[in-house]
Amino acid sequence: MNRDTKALAIVTNYGVEQDELLVPVKHLREDGVHVDIAAPTRDDIRTLVGDKEPGETVSPTHTLEEVDATGYDLLLIPGGTLNADTLRTHREAVDILLAFTTSGRPVAAICHGPWLLAEAGVAHGKELTSYPSLRTDLANAGATWTDAALVTDDTGGWRLVTSRKPDDLDQFLRGIDAALKLGATS
Repeated sequence: MNRDTKALAIVTNYGVEQDELLVPVKHLREDGVHVDIAAPTRDDIRTLVGDKEPGETVSPTHTLEEVDATGYDLLLIPGGTLNADTLRTHREAVDILLAFTTSGRPVAAICHGPWLLAEAGVAHGKELTSYPSLRTDLANAGATWTDAALVTDDTGGWRLVTSRKPDDLDQFLRGIDAALKLGATS
């Protein structure tokens, strides 16, 4: 990957699923990608394992308000029920997502992360996957929900990479890698 490649992960300060944030961030950084993590405040991000057990604590590099989305090649939206439900209430998170989709840059969302797509109105016409409990919400937002470990959709001029849960992380990472390679060649 190009050393100038930059990715942005957006989360809340409490409740993000540990591996859905840390595994992709580590993977991308090991590949030479600069990764920033933005949260509503500069307070530590307290991750969870399985939506209940305390996980690792991570320091954000930016607040959602400070982020200039134009400087990134990929947006990562991890899950965790509490994280995703709260993230979609932050206008800054919706605006960051819209900055990516309107400019044709890839978005990768896993588990409950696709809730933000519904909130931003960008799920319509997309084929995607998520944690199964979001199926109705995403269908009501106009998406076609598929039960698969990885779903990639280029409809609407931007690539969406989605996966269902932490067990799908290997496939999710392959989808992210493919999205960044596609972006590097266009």
